[in-house]
Amino acid sequence: MGTLILRVVVGLLFIGHGLQKLAGLFGGGGLEQTEKTMDALGMHPARLQARAAGLAETAGGAALALGVATPFASAGLIATMITAIRKVHARNGIWNSNGGVEFNVVMIAAATLLAERPGKASVDGAFGRSKWGTGWAIFAIVAGALGSVLAIQAGKRFAPQTPADDEAAVEADSAVEETASTESSASSDADSDAG
Repeated sequence: MGTLILRVVVGLLFIGHGLQKLAGLFGGGGLEQTEKTMDALGMHPARLQARAAGLAETAGGAALALGVATPFASAGLIATMITAIRKVHARNGIWNSNGGVEFNVVMIAAATLLAERPGKASVDGAFGRSKWGTGWAIFAIVAGALGSVLAIQAGKRFAPQTPADDEAAVEADSAVEETASTESSASSDADSDAG
């Protein structure tokens, strides 16, 4: 009974969290605000990242609440929590009252437990998977961590160029051209001296 309660409560909280991002429900800012937040956090392309985070939380939360493919649902949810820790909460310490990692860590722990054991009163349980096992819990953590790394790296890779970036690129090109010109000159001088 405890696993069922945990699964439904955590799943519903994730659904709510996702719907805040996607639809502005439960006091959330909706997609427009989520896109602005993603942009400010360097998560590019912001439009795609906002939708991906909202869908991962909404669909992952629904799958978790029902106990459907629980390790995979858990992996997606863990990815969003690790990303939130890395981009927002880690700098604020542990406690939620200071905007820290407390909530995220508890949700990761719950999702990991449920990846291992969704319980008999679940869709997985109806198909003989009331217990996936420790290997699947480890899979959920590793896949979630990898998902977070990929999302953050995509944010860096697809970041829009700023005028400062353009200036730096022009300066770098000029320096390369100048070095090549100097080397070419030195090579010509050396060839003249040798001849």
